[in-house]
Amino acid sequence: MEAKTKRLLESTKEYALITLGLLMYSLGWVFFLIPNGMVGGGVTGIGVIIYYLTSFPVSYSFFLINLILLAIGLKILGKGFGAKSVYAIIICTLFLKILPDLVPQEIIEDIAIGNGKLLSALIGGALAGSGIALTFTQGGSSGGTDIIALIVNKYRNISPGKVILISDLIIVLCSLLVPSTEGVGGRVATVIYGLVLISVTGYSIDLFISGAKQSVQLFIFSNRYKEIADRIAATGRGVTVIEAMGWYTKESGRVLMVIVRRTEINFIFKTIKEVDKEAFISLANVMGVFGKGFDTIKK
Repeated sequence: MEAKTKRLLESTKEYALITLGLLMYSLGWVFFLIPNGMVGGGVTGIGVIIYYLTSFPVSYSFFLINLILLAIGLKILGKGFGAKSVYAIIICTLFLKILPDLVPQEIIEDIAIGNGKLLSALIGGALAGSGIALTFTQGGSSGGTDIIALIVNKYRNISPGKVILISDLIIVLCSLLVPSTEGVGGRVATVIYGLVLISVTGYSIDLFISGAKQSVQLFIFSNRYKEIADRIAATGRGVTVIEAMGWYTKESGRVLMVIVRRTEINFIFKTIKEVDKEAFISLANVMGVFGKGFDTIKK
C-alpha cells in the first residue's frame, strides 16, 4: 500500500511540474512573443507563421501538427513518453487557447510591447526554454521539435538544446514568407529577432538541464572515514577508499572519494559533519559522469 501511495505521489509531482513548465512556455509566447509579431521555433513557431498568414488560431495548428509527431515519438520513445506527452500537448493547447483571454491587453502593452522586441525576445525565450527544460526533466515534452530532440538524445550524446536549435533555425527562416508593413527590412528584422529568440531558448534548455544533472567529486579526509563511508553508502551512493599518506606528518591514512549530483551536496556535507566536524573536504566539478546512478553512455 505504501509503495502504491509513493508511486502516486511521485506521479502527481511529475505531472504538476510538467504543467508548471507548460504554463511558463505558453506565457512566454502569449505574453511576450506573439504580441510583438515574433517567430520562434518548434510547432508553436509554425503555428505562429500560419496565424500571421491566415489568422488560423495557434492553438489549433499546435494540436494538429503535434498529433502526427506524437505518433512517431510514441513508437520510438515508448508508452511512458506517450502518456506524458499526450497530457502535455493537450494542456499546452489549452494554455495557448485560454491565456490570451486571461492576460489583460493593457499589461501586455505596458510590459511586453512597451519594452521593445529585443527585451521581449530575451525574456520570452528564457521563459519558454526554462518551461521546456522543466518538462523534459519529468519525462514529458511540449511536442514538436522537442519530440525530435528527445529521439536524437536517446541514441546520441547530443544535447536537446542543440537539436532544437537546428530545427528552429529552419522554421525561423521560413518567417521570411510572412508579409510585413515595413517591407523587406521588416522581414529581415523578424528573422534576426527570431534567431535571438531561439538562441536564448536553446541556451536556457541546456543550462536548466545540465544544472539539474551536474555532478561533483569530493575527496574526504577524516580519521573516522569508516563511519562516513557507511553513512554515505547507506544513501545509495558509492564510496571509494584510497590509500594515502600525509607528507608533513608521514602518517598513513585513508581518503574517501565520492561522486554525487550537485543537488545532493548539502546532504553529503551534513552527513560528514554529523560524524566528524573536523573532516577536511575537497570539492570539484566534473564534466561528465557515466555509469549506474548517473548518465548512460550512448552510441
